[in-house]
Amino acid sequence: MMDRADCIVIGAGVVGLAVARRLARAGRDVIVLEAADAVGTETSSRNSEVIHAGIYYAQDSLKARLCVDGKHQLYDYCASRGVPHRRCGKLIVAGSDDELATLGTIAARAAANGVDDLQEIDGSEAARLEPAVSCAGALISPSTGIIDSHALMLAYQGEAEDHGAMIAFCTRVRRGAVDGSDIALEVDGVDGTTRIAARSVINSAGLQAQTLAASLDGFPRELVPPSHLCKGSYFSLLGKQPFSRLIYPVPQSASLGVHVTIDMGGQTRFGPDQEWVDRIDYDVDPQRADEFYAAVRQYYPGLADGALVPAYAGMRPKVQAPGEAAADFMIQGPETHGVAGLVNLYGIESPGLTASMAIADEVARRLGNV
Repeated sequence: MMDRADCIVIGAGVVGLAVARRLARAGRDVIVLEAADAVGTETSSRNSEVIHAGIYYAQDSLKARLCVDGKHQLYDYCASRGVPHRRCGKLIVAGSDDELATLGTIAARAAANGVDDLQEIDGSEAARLEPAVSCAGALISPSTGIIDSHALMLAYQGEAEDHGAMIAFCTRVRRGAVDGSDIALEVDGVDGTTRIAARSVINSAGLQAQTLAASLDGFPRELVPPSHLCKGSYFSLLGKQPFSRLIYPVPQSASLGVHVTIDMGGQTRFGPDQEWVDRIDYDVDPQRADEFYAAVRQYYPGLADGALVPAYAGMRPKVQAPGEAAADFMIQGPETHGVAGLVNLYGIESPGLTASMAIADEVARRLGNV
């Protein structure tokens, strides 16, 4: 016996929930399968909780287009649904005169992406806005903000369920097969193992997306991209909280550097750093603080010894290997792999939270649910 379903979304992170909401609003009968016992227990709840402006990404990339579109949608959605957020702004700081020219390059890339509100200021103006910051100059990004990511996921979940979607927690997809016009999944749940055939399947499994795609019998294995894990640790700041905006150093290579974020309660965090790993591990090594002190003091020289305490760590799902240039989102639909009704989402790291509603629109478009 095999159960039948219209549309299955695998993964109840912020993107999976956004997709479920979007498709349910379009009239699809949606079931979300989530291996954990709650929404967003991995990447979606272990990040900087930043609403990104769309500054750094390559022109015409999915990251650039979906971040900018998603940012506007997200601010409107948070305002209409009462999701806690704040458009606090961000400073991108040049630590030396040599880095000042880079600010112009960053502003030009942002403008090419449709982000035209950046303002360049000198070091004294930056210090007036953020007295704890020391820099040669900076860019102000007024459309960067912060958000309560868990509240956002609950809002997506609630709206999806209001339109008929169902979420099955503690339910893990083990394997599947392309079965004619359907996709058949073998699923382990609280009541045992069952098989479900669906007309549409959206693989939003995050860190497990490639493993899941490779487990689908009949799916072209050569189209499953490589999977790499990049761990990012965060440290919290003890004592007086010195910042009212986010502070980012001029980015180096594919990393945005150890930056300042603040949460909705005003608590300052530094991170993430970048550590390529072979397995999922959310422990924060206290000894990594030594590197944080050195990095942070380049723009916050007043950071006192002993002021950093381990906070949490997250895992970025990467499709590029260490040392390679940052890769774009991979949204792989039937037009690419030829399997009707299947959309795979790979490498949905930052700015995935910001872009979540725009990613959902893109998934709907590729399924024909415009």
